[in-house]
Amino acid sequence: MSVSELEFQAHAAESAPAGGGIEGRSQWQLTWRRLLHDKVAIASMVVIAVMVLLAITAPVFASLYHHGPDQAFTNTGTTSTGAPVGPGTHGFLLGTDYIGRDLFIRILYGARISLFVGIVTTAIAAVAGVGIGLIAGYFGGWVDTVLARFIDTVLAFPYIVLALALAAVFSPSLTIVIGVISFFSWAGISRIVRGQTLSLKEKEYIEAARSLGAGPWRIMFIDILPNLMGPVLVLATLYIPTAVIFEATLSFLGIGVPEPTASWGSILSEAQNYYTVAWWYVVFPSAALLITTLAFNLLGDGIRDALDPRTERIFAAGKRGRRRRRRLAARQGTSPLTPAELGE
Repeated sequence: MSVSELEFQAHAAESAPAGGGIEGRSQWQLTWRRLLHDKVAIASMVVIAVMVLLAITAPVFASLYHHGPDQAFTNTGTTSTGAPVGPGTHGFLLGTDYIGRDLFIRILYGARISLFVGIVTTAIAAVAGVGIGLIAGYFGGWVDTVLARFIDTVLAFPYIVLALALAAVFSPSLTIVIGVISFFSWAGISRIVRGQTLSLKEKEYIEAARSLGAGPWRIMFIDILPNLMGPVLVLATLYIPTAVIFEATLSFLGIGVPEPTASWGSILSEAQNYYTVAWWYVVFPSAALLITTLAFNLLGDGIRDALDPRTERIFAAGKRGRRRRRRLAARQGTSPLTPAELGE
């Protein structure tokens, strides 16, 4: 338990009425409490929630503007020379693409594809990675050797080559995109889980469970797995933006989601021939991709810090230092803040 938690419980015990008890907090409650103090993580959650809401309500916006994601407006959506029209022209909020389709609507529908691929592939990778990592780390021996070498092979395999081969044989599709990303995502999670399992299986409570007759599967999924949920949650949060970038890369190369389905990668691929005459064609899809991936990465960093008890001690030490400086400043009549805090 951290220093600040001990101070909090001591203060609660002193101020509690006679006969009252102190309500304990679980590890997840403490993690959520630390996360709420991270303004960057909270802002990232708000951005992600807004992006998810916009993606879900994309058909509502399409109906409101009467612009379908694949509907081309050759008269009002392009100039006399055939170039895309700019933002705010003829009712197109973010302009149009090269054939007169509403760029705003297509970006919203592209968010549906990107977030769907990111969440689904990360879920598949997490389940497969945790399962294989647990088995390899707990059983050890030849099982660990075979699975560890397989993990190394997957991590070393060039994913673009596999995606090109599958696209050439089966033609590009969303199923192939999800399969390729999932296949190359689980190995990283599995390696982390394997290392953690190798460490946890030597703990005293695992030896106690084994001595009481618990089987290997019960130990893996009842005793070890709950202690792996923190690292797995952090990895999953960081793998979602990786999957989003992965999908955009495949679509940009023409081996991802096929046309006319909207995807941020395919929109950017189309825009590369028009960036000199239609800046919005590149800027807005790129901004959507950047904001989404940055928000997930910052949220992952915040969750990682919140799961680390040392951040609570640092936070508590900072509060104690500020209290001491305020008391000293009250006696001396000076500013209680340091120059660094004044700069904040």
